[in-house]
Amino acid sequence: MRFLTCTAIAAALMLSTAACQKQESPTANEPAATEAAAGDLTALTGTWKTDKASVKFAGKPDEFSLKDGTYNCTTCIPPLTTAADGQFHAVTGRPYADEMSVKAVDDKTIEIHSKKAGKEVSSLRMSLSADGNTLTRKFHDATVDPAIDGASTSSRSGPAPAGAHAVSGQWTPNQVAEYSDDALNATYKVEGNKVSWSGQGQSYEAEIGGPAVPVKGDIGGTTVQVTNEGGGLKETFTRDGKVVSEAVSTVSADGKSLTWVSSDPRDGSSVTGTANKTN
Repeated sequence: MRFLTCTAIAAALMLSTAACQKQESPTANEPAATEAAAGDLTALTGTWKTDKASVKFAGKPDEFSLKDGTYNCTTCIPPLTTAADGQFHAVTGRPYADEMSVKAVDDKTIEIHSKKAGKEVSSLRMSLSADGNTLTRKFHDATVDPAIDGASTSSRSGPAPAGAHAVSGQWTPNQVAEYSDDALNATYKVEGNKVSWSGQGQSYEAEIGGPAVPVKGDIGGTTVQVTNEGGGLKETFTRDGKVVSEAVSTVSADGKSLTWVSSDPRDGSSVTGTANKTN
């Protein structure tokens, strides 16, 4: 499921997404196999709302620092280094931003703003708790329409380097605290060997086992390929010829809920959650 794969929470955690391998469409003498595979996925048809309390993160801690006027994020994909003077500076290799500004608001808070093609597309405010062990990240993501607002929390897993701003260090994500309600919904429709999806202001229509197709409304140029993964829908997201995310959604036996697992093969991180059918 697309939730958390390439938009607001990913942006809030300073991550990004990328590309997939193209498979040939089924040939004329293979329709029965294709239809059978598609039939296994028809229970996915409907609108599903993710329970944000169910979202769990796995992988290495996020690591970043603001020190001596420079912001470094070593676990960003790709790694990021930029001046932390509150001014916008050009950044490269980032599908959702070509300029970023970073500044220290006070001794426990920093802000990051991103632009693409001259338009501000996202903001992130990272604030440290009084005891220094919890980081709250509040974000606004306008790379999609309507924009998404939310917040997540992380626990400290490594100290700030000597002389660095207090939010620096290693952080393990642990909770989605807030998320725009409508953005928790995703709608799938499976007909024959076709799958359509919409959510978070984006959509796609793809053929099960067919070639990758563009994700409409995604300003990063992401494509998606869909396959049947043991009765679950596997979505492989790609950008510039590289796999950036793989998500598998599996409907429960009673058809009322689904589980989803979204993983990033580039760093081994993953996000899991459950969603309930609303119609």
